[in-house]
Order: sequence, then C-alpha cells, then structure tokens
Amino acid sequence: MSISINQLLLVVYLAPFLLLWGIIYRRRKNKEKYSLSIIEKNQQAGLAEPNSLHPSIDKSVCIGCAACVDACPEGDILGIIRNKAELINPAKCIGHGACKAACPVDAISLVFGTSSRGVDIPFVDEHFETNVSGIFIAGELGGMGLIRNAVEQGKQSIDYITKRIKQRNSPGFDVVIIGAGPAGIAATLNAMKHKLRHVTLEQETLGGTVSHYPRGKIVMTAPVDMPLVGKINIGQATKEKLLDLWIQISHRTQLKVNYQERMETIVANGPGFIVTTNKASYPTRFVLLCIGRRGTPRKLGVPGEESNKVVYRLVDPEQYRNQHVLVVGGGNSAVEAAMSIAAEVGTTVTLSYRSNAFSRVAEENREKLQHFQSQGKLKVIFNSEVKMINPTSVALDKSGQLMEIPNDAVIVSAGGVLPTPFLVKLGISVETKHGTA
Repeated sequence: MSISINQLLLVVYLAPFLLLWGIIYRRRKNKEKYSLSIIEKNQQAGLAEPNSLHPSIDKSVCIGCAACVDACPEGDILGIIRNKAELINPAKCIGHGACKAACPVDAISLVFGTSSRGVDIPFVDEHFETNVSGIFIAGELGGMGLIRNAVEQGKQSIDYITKRIKQRNSPGFDVVIIGAGPAGIAATLNAMKHKLRHVTLEQETLGGTVSHYPRGKIVMTAPVDMPLVGKINIGQATKEKLLDLWIQISHRTQLKVNYQERMETIVANGPGFIVTTNKASYPTRFVLLCIGRRGTPRKLGVPGEESNKVVYRLVDPEQYRNQHVLVVGGGNSAVEAAMSIAAEVGTTVTLSYRSNAFSRVAEENREKLQHFQSQGKLKVIFNSEVKMINPTSVALDKSGQLMEIPNDAVIVSAGGVLPTPFLVKLGISVETKHGTA
C-alpha cells in the first residue's frame, strides 16, 4: 500500500504536535501522581482537614487550567487530578485567596469548614458589628484570615464607630481594641487618625496570629492601605518581613499597645462596657475584638505550671542552649519546636505526647524527627502526661508509671482554647459553617 505525498506531509506536520502533546500528557500525569501521593500522606497523618478559610472548587465549572495551582504562593496546596483542580494539602492552606482571583472561570469560592468538620463563625453585619450592639469583630476571629481584608475590616470598624460616637467628653474610652494582629494594628492607627480615646490590648506580642507562623511563611499577597502610613506596596512577604514592617510602622507612628495584657471579661455597663484584664479595668463605649481564632493557649493545669520556665510558644531556639527542655504536644508545631531546639548545641530535648502515636504530623516532619531520634538528640515519650513541674525537674505519668526527668524549661504546644464559649457568653450569635462561605 503506497502513501501519498499529502499523507506523508500530514504525518510530518503532525509528528511535532503529537510529540509535544505526549510530553505535556506525561508531565501532567507525573504531577497528578505527585498530588495523589501528597493526599495519601496527609490522610495517613490526619491532616486532611483545612484549618480555616480555604478554596472550594466547583468541578462542573473547573477547566483544569492550573492557574490556581500556579497562583498559590505556598506551593503544593492545590493540584490537578483527573483534569480538575483539587485541594491536596488542606492543613497548610491559610486562605490567601490568590487561587480564587486567578481562576478564569470563577470555579473557586472561599469557604469555612467542611461537611465533616464545622467552623464556628460569629455573626457580624456590614459594619462588622455583632448582634450585641457596641461589640465589633474584625479579622481572623470573624473567619477572615486574609491579611489585606483583616486590615480593611479593622479600618472600617473604626470609621463606623467614629460616626456612632456622639459625645467626646463622656467618661471612659471611646473604644477598647483587643488584639494587635493585622486588624488590630489597622484599627489602632485609624483610632489615632480619628483622635479617638482608645486603648489596644495584646496578650502576647505585635503581630497576633502571624507571629506564630513558621519561619519563611508567605503571609501577604496584595498591597494594603494603612491609616497614617499610606499604601504599602509590599506584595508577597514572609512572616519575618511583615513583622519587621509592622515594627517600623509602630516606631514611626508611635503606636501604643499594652502588651502582655490579657482580656478576661467584658461586662455591659449602661450604653457601653467594662473590659477587665489581668492588669486593669477599662470603661468604654465600644469594643473591637481583633483576636485570633486560636484563643488563649491550652494549659496543662498541673502544679508548677505558673513557673517562669513554662511558656506556650517557641520564640528563639538559641535561648535553650545547654538546657534540658521538655516540649508537650503532638502536632506539627510541637514537633517542629522540639526539633529546632534539639538542633542547638548542648540541648537535651524530650517530647511528651499523651497518645501512642502521632496522628497530625506531616510526613516530612516525621522523617526529620526520626533523624533527630537516631542521633540521640531528641527523645519521644508516648502515652505520657505532665503531672508536676518542679524547679529542676518534671514529673511525667507514662502509662501509669511515674517518672522524673531533669528540666530547665517547658514549652507547652497543645493548641489553643477557641473563644467560642466566650462569645456565646457575651450573647454574640455564632453559626457553625460546614463548607459554606
């Protein structure tokens, strides 16, 4: 059978396209295989649920173009499986929203919770005021993890509060701002701009939840407009770069925040409230809650926990050189803290976890942990709970047997107590979201 010139030319012209298509197809299948492996690892590690705001993909609309995958600054959060976008690393998603903006067919919406794991979101109106008149919520507590939007909410809340204030000579403060994260910083700057009588309270340090992110974490994806500062064209930034910027802004604007002051109660007082902290009480007309969803650190509730050697997050591993350190917890933050301390010179690190195995630790952290254990730099004690913290030792209960180990410092990384009960006690309506916006 002979081949005509036209058929030969067709083969010659089609060959490069077929070769290119084959290369593209092979690459997509390799990426799909990689994405499926990430999903499997996360399921085995108990990391299959998103923590907060995250993308929900409408598979009937998605065209599999991978624009969302390329737009995500975190990497390996989204993948293409069977020609459709899918959230493959849900526990690491922090709700940047860049994926939604990049989707050319509007197949992505940002939602809270899943069908199996609800997320409590307090009710706020268009001015970010709750159903309790005079109490406002801005930022992460309201479910808005995006820094740019949290900043806007903090600003707009203060704008509306300013309009609501009729008398500037009434006793007490115009507004008490609780929290010095993105929303709290923007709200404080705006309160300064409007010359409101205000006080800002922060139980820890500048930056709020952002300060707890891992080193190098990308935390910002769009420019923001800050009161008294102007537009900040920072674009994508790491946690460290953003915190440095806020410190500069704090010095430049003489931003005043009462650090290490923890809000304990808010009680109605006439048309306003009295905010009581561990240090003082503040009568105020309005309250703006800019606290994170992690609430206050979960404590152990054991004798000796009030000791100065006990902390609830790791700040600087170097400070623990040549010390015996106990880390309590079984999540990624606890494991990462233990490993970073174990890498320091002369440290002896023990990781105590109440269960018999890690169920919420990423595979990469498990592998690193095994390396530290094999080198004798870190010891893991499963089925153990702290019973007493002494000046030079810690008593652990391991499967019913009491053991005592030398100790200079304790880091409790057991998560936070969600503020939902506190909100409900204030009378604020809270709705549980199951994969809805």
